Amino acid sequence: MLCALILAGGSGKRFWPLSTEKHPKQLLKLFSDKTMIRETVDRILPLIPAENIFIATNIIQAEEIKSELPMISEENIIVEPLFKDTAAAVGYGVFYIKRDNPNATLVVLPSDHSIKNPEIFRENIEIAAKDAERHDSIVTLGIKPTRPEVGYGYIKVNNDAVANTICKVQSFHEKPSFETAEEFLAEGSYLWNSGMYVFKISTILKEIEKYLPKHYRVLKNILFYLDQELTGDRLANKTKLLFEDFEKVSIDYGIMEKSAIIKVIPSEFGWNDIGSYTAFEDVYECDENGNILRHTTFDGVNSSGNIILTENLEIKAVGLENIIVVQSGNKLLLCNKYQMDEMKKIV
Repeated sequence: MLCALILAGGSGKRFWPLSTEKHPKQLLKLFSDKTMIRETVDRILPLIPAENIFIATNIIQAEEIKSELPMISEENIIVEPLFKDTAAAVGYGVFYIKRDNPNATLVVLPSDHSIKNPEIFRENIEIAAKDAERHDSIVTLGIKPTRPEVGYGYIKVNNDAVANTICKVQSFHEKPSFETAEEFLAEGSYLWNSGMYVFKISTILKEIEKYLPKHYRVLKNILFYLDQELTGDRLANKTKLLFEDFEKVSIDYGIMEKSAIIKVIPSEFGWNDIGSYTAFEDVYECDENGNILRHTTFDGVNSSGNIILTENLEIKAVGLENIIVVQSGNKLLLCNKYQMDEMKKIV
């Protein structure tokens, strides 16, 4: 049985002021008339029925998630009591799903990605699921780089790796410097790590026990409440004290960079992880000076490379370069687009 676990507990700090803690990025309508999480669910529905789709969120955002996804039953909304990063979120979700689907193969998806070719995406998921079931592997979808991006992790593969085909992973690399990213791009044997994974429940549990033994012990303690058939806020309130014992670590760092059973599919389906406002440059056309303008009347002199999103403001600028300007009500963001990582210091 194929199930999906969609991770929707992020706070979306890099999308302030549009995004807030209670209304984060995955609940925004950034590129269509649908929220990003609704696009994610609709994208996987042709392959996995709604009753097999689970949403991992947190106690702050759970009610909005439920309202946004009426096709998903409340029992399939997994509510985490605390923010403890993706290793805890995936482990908790796996144990929750295992309660009724112990033999499931799981597709783990972030809730805030953009994909232009969903048919090819689903084909890759099917290829990954078959390998995961036959060979007890963990399969990730790797994306062919188009630029020296410093915001993504990288996966090294053989030079002869073929698109849409399973291949072995040589190594994982955390977010590099710009110079290293340029080298990765030139070498041609590196893929972006999309953060999408496919594995059997039995397989990932062995890897969690092996590489994150403390996480595994906490999850085993949480089983006491899972066995009582608790769900939603009731389960979250009961497990809050146990959640405090999780170390904050990502699934990439905790498992994927260490595991010997990782494989990858070099994928080309128009992927963007929408990690910050710079993603608008991949989605929208710019003006003759390289500016991205949304709901804005802009008149600039010596102004280029800017991303400006407002509520129908008229803006005149002189010498404005590579700046992000975002207005939401009485809130205004001004940020150099090459320093978006610094947003976490003030939001």
